Amino acid sequence: MAKILGSLQNTVIAGFILMGILLALMLQAGSSYDLSFYARYVHVLSGVMWIGLLWYFNFVQIPTMPAIPDEMKPAIGKHIAPKALFWFRWGAMFTIASGLVLAYANGYLVDALTVQAGTRGIGIGMWLGIIMWFNVWFIIWPNQKIALGLVEADAAAKPAAARKAMLFSRTNTLLSVPMLYCMVSAQNGAAW
Repeated sequence: MAKILGSLQNTVIAGFILMGILLALMLQAGSSYDLSFYARYVHVLSGVMWIGLLWYFNFVQIPTMPAIPDEMKPAIGKHIAPKALFWFRWGAMFTIASGLVLAYANGYLVDALTVQAGTRGIGIGMWLGIIMWFNVWFIIWPNQKIALGLVEADAAAKPAAARKAMLFSRTNTLLSVPMLYCMVSAQNGAAW
């Protein structure tokens, strides 16, 4: 067991193997799954990664940074933050892509995106998610690359880029609360 849990790669592989065993047992018992099921699974899995990291940044990393001694900050900026931002932005991409596939597979993509009656909750949630995805890829990530020194920029640009990335990350934290409410309420039959 230590060999599995001692390696993140082995842990994740073991998790997918366990999931595969459960899937095989469920299929053997007569369950059937379609594109909608798999899209929903990827949507939830990647959404947990995305929002979990969003909340990590906003509830842990950003508030803790001022208390970290200056000599220790490069470890975060050069090693932890870039890796976390990789999973953060790809979690966002897979969440949006799988959510759109899910809406298409269930036949409500156009109605939700145009916020029609019966899909208003999921539609509003989708638009909040799309805004958050846009912020991640086109505002937060480009500014984080400057703030972390991953791209060429003058020293004066770094604090402004860090502030802008933080403010849009906080915007996404704010939007995540009603977005998650819309998604959960839509799955529980709330109509509006």
